Amino acid sequence: MAEPTRTLRTTLSKIQGLGAAHAGTEHFWRQRLTAIANLILIIAFVGILLAAGGRDYATAVAIVSHPAASIVLLLLVISVAIHMRIGMTVVIEDYVHDKGMKLAAVILNTFFAAAVAAAALFAILKLGLGRVV
Repeated sequence: MAEPTRTLRTTLSKIQGLGAAHAGTEHFWRQRLTAIANLILIIAFVGILLAAGGRDYATAVAIVSHPAASIVLLLLVISVAIHMRIGMTVVIEDYVHDKGMKLAAVILNTFFAAAVAAAALFAILKLGLGRVV
């Protein structure tokens, strides 16, 4: 008769199905959800580009200033920034082995994603709200 496999995992950790990181598949699912959101929002973004493309500046601004277009653009920027941060964090965690460099890279990645998102959100809000901002 075969001897049972010995493990250092507690019964609770076996039941919960969580690994050493205690996060399970959270990053995996967040990245998949943002990918689906990106797909839907990029289709709408292409529609906005087609509507505004080849028009004069005032007409293009009017199209982008429409509340529906502005909301699509804002959601797209947020979703892409989150997706980018998650993806780069996974790459950093997998391929940067020095703990100090890994921590610094993850922090810089988070700040970079936030800065890019903030700049894009500001530009969209400025266009969407017109001279109010």
